[in-house]
Amino acid sequence: MTPGLQRGRWLALLLLVPALAQAELRFGIVAPFSGGAAGLGEGMRTGIETHFEEINAAGGVNGRQLELISRDDGYEPSRSAPLTREIIEEDDVLAAIGNVGTPTAIVTIPIHNRSETLLFGAFTGAGVLRQDPPDRYVINFRASYHQETAAMIDGLLEAGVEPDEIAFFTQNDGFGDAGHSGAMAALEAHDVNRPEALAHGRYTRGTTNIHHGLATILEAETEPRAIIMVGVHGPIAEFVEEAYWDLPDTVFLAVSFVGSHALRDALDPEMAESVVITQVVPPYDADLPAVEDYREALAAHAPDTDPNFISLEGYLAARTFVAGLEEAGDNPGREDIVDGLLSLGEFDIGLGETLSLGPDDHQASDSVWPTRIRDGEFEPLDWSELFD
Repeated sequence: MTPGLQRGRWLALLLLVPALAQAELRFGIVAPFSGGAAGLGEGMRTGIETHFEEINAAGGVNGRQLELISRDDGYEPSRSAPLTREIIEEDDVLAAIGNVGTPTAIVTIPIHNRSETLLFGAFTGAGVLRQDPPDRYVINFRASYHQETAAMIDGLLEAGVEPDEIAFFTQNDGFGDAGHSGAMAALEAHDVNRPEALAHGRYTRGTTNIHHGLATILEAETEPRAIIMVGVHGPIAEFVEEAYWDLPDTVFLAVSFVGSHALRDALDPEMAESVVITQVVPPYDADLPAVEDYREALAAHAPDTDPNFISLEGYLAARTFVAGLEEAGDNPGREDIVDGLLSLGEFDIGLGETLSLGPDDHQASDSVWPTRIRDGEFEPLDWSELFD
């Protein structure tokens, strides 16, 4: 090798070292970007990417830029499992963030645990992500479905609804089971005997076949004043539209996963005003530092997107994730990121209250915000005014 060629190779290597040091930190999201739940995946991705772009514009994390790789599973477990293996084994992501759904989480959590790769901030409140003791490689941002449906039960009883005036309509899978079991636990905590005997209609995931479930509720001995619904917006909208004519004075309550804006837009405005939706993030017009930052970041990095609860959740989950990433060191590996998040203890991202994460606490937020639809907008709900 000639001296000139050798010097050229050394120079190329020297130039490559800084480039490697500045390489992006790569993360992944496996979520529905097609099909009936696509709005949930798109919303989470928008919120996460908005915060990543905000951080990248400010120089990144410890000088490293953040990249998000997305894969479309269509809300189908059979697609989610191989795509999860793909982003972990082929794309070599450091962690997954913002994945959507309970049935998909059921099949992908074992993959994350086996590969020792974090699943953070999934858009689901199911118990499968909230084991006791917690799975090391599953860390949540949002409150659980148990907490959402417990808030509904507490609020309904406060508003004067009798336990036997409550019915349920749920997706017939782990998602629906998670919400229903939370309500059962809340009713038992209020010393309600045999809450499982309350009317419970179901529908099959991926369909809008709601009629059998509705018939189950309409045939109940006591006409319901409130129906707690655990499902996605398409079948839930069809259910409300059908049930409203038989039960015009009934309140319909949905958990956050429904997709608030999609449900509102699918309903006749009069019917929409009979709907209550629990949220796991504050109102997106709230006067809170983190929410103000979200609105500004969205205007800067996703100017064609209106604020909504889903992208706000993605943004806040990413903000929490980055707080842990900043504690993970200059060249973090998969274990460093888990350690960084679990080292946060009590911390503040600008929500007006502290969040917490630790070795025995894998859920950052426990807060639930009930909302109702009025004149096409989402308003905070005071349960004592439910039937006003």
